[in-house]
Amino acid sequence: MKVYNTMTRAKEELVTLTPGEVRMYVCGVTPYDYSHIGHARSAIVFDVIRRYLEYRGYRVTMVRNYTDVDDKIIRRANEEGVSTAEVSDRYIEAERRDMEALGVLPPSVAPRATEHIAEMVGLIERLVAKSVAYVVDGDVYFEIRRFPPYGRLSGKNLDELLAGARVEVDERKRDPRDFALWKAAKPGEPSWPSPWGPGRPGWHIECSVMSIRYLGESFDIHGGGTDLIFPHHECEIAQAEADTGKPFAHYWLHNGMLNLGAAKMSKSLGNTLTIRALVKRHPPDALRLWMLGTHYRHPIEWSEERADEAARALQTLWGPEERLRKWVDSSTFASSAGELPTEFAEHRTRFIEAMDDDFNTPAALGSLFDFGHALNRASSVSPQHLVRGARELSSLAHTLGLTEPKPRIQGLSAEIGQQIEVLIRERATARMNRDWKRADEIRSRIESLGVVLTDSSSGTEWEMKQK
Repeated sequence: MKVYNTMTRAKEELVTLTPGEVRMYVCGVTPYDYSHIGHARSAIVFDVIRRYLEYRGYRVTMVRNYTDVDDKIIRRANEEGVSTAEVSDRYIEAERRDMEALGVLPPSVAPRATEHIAEMVGLIERLVAKSVAYVVDGDVYFEIRRFPPYGRLSGKNLDELLAGARVEVDERKRDPRDFALWKAAKPGEPSWPSPWGPGRPGWHIECSVMSIRYLGESFDIHGGGTDLIFPHHECEIAQAEADTGKPFAHYWLHNGMLNLGAAKMSKSLGNTLTIRALVKRHPPDALRLWMLGTHYRHPIEWSEERADEAARALQTLWGPEERLRKWVDSSTFASSAGELPTEFAEHRTRFIEAMDDDFNTPAALGSLFDFGHALNRASSVSPQHLVRGARELSSLAHTLGLTEPKPRIQGLSAEIGQQIEVLIRERATARMNRDWKRADEIRSRIESLGVVLTDSSSGTEWEMKQK
């Protein structure tokens, strides 16, 4: 199993620190507004990675945090005349509802930054004692020249770095590129006690502390969007490794941005599409399927049309088992466990090979759609084998989080169900041969059994007439 490591810019074999276990940290949201579809992409990407690791037998501990102390939260609280806690509580609850709607599994741990202030103060104290951080008027800064590896994750040369959008320019700094570990209290802001006076933690220190608290000084995977590589993840590494002297995360995985037109989707740019609005227009599984059609490391551009197409394509994955449940008796479903029939095994093999190759979901989906088409075309396969294949297809789709339930229709006898399937295939052959008279005769025969046919570009679906 190989993953692309941003640190080395290469695919590497996944070798975990503890055999059979994966410890993974993923940067979560700053809860000052409703989550948008860009947040959904990152959440779905790492949800799929987690699900697949578990499918492959790993025991996964996944931590996804909430940055619930931040300039944006403070600004929103001041605008509304409420506490920062009220703002963060409101949007954390909204984010949890959004994740549930998208089928994203809850993390093993979902820590809030404000729950770990004392640990952040402790880490900063150790960095000051080791002379890699310094105090100025109640603020504490990390001195990046004291950590020579700084820049290796992002590939930035220390001498070429300029003060960026998130690097505060302050003449009191020894170097304009030094970043804040602790910020002295200002009027109208929440604060906590510290050896340097009341204040609050800097952004970067929060994730270093929370990841170490729940996963240890060294852990397997750190994830997030590509926009976090610099400065956030770069600074996390510097703080943690300057303190512990140990490698921080062994693999760095980053998802590409979701764009709206030519621009990255961002709340600060005011060009967001909220999750809560989108799930009212599109089935959550369709949004997930659309996203997984692009490799997680690549950028993706929002498309309403593609989401609609994904909704239609889902039937290829759900259809086989759904159709079989209409006519295969329950005892056949109950006895369908065991080895996957050889005529379908190649599709599972292709799925695993694709996902083992840095979670290549486009290729994995290709194998699942081929699997679905093979089940639809199968004409000389026993009902037991068809059911086993259909259930395996559903299981693999579930591994990608494609789990939306479909309405089930109470079953027919196996004999009538098989008769309908044979007639549908005969009608398809007649239509292919442009024998329209024969096709119409077969359709009339099928409908006489109380069946409604629906033709589409993906084939013919059937259901019993509602009484």
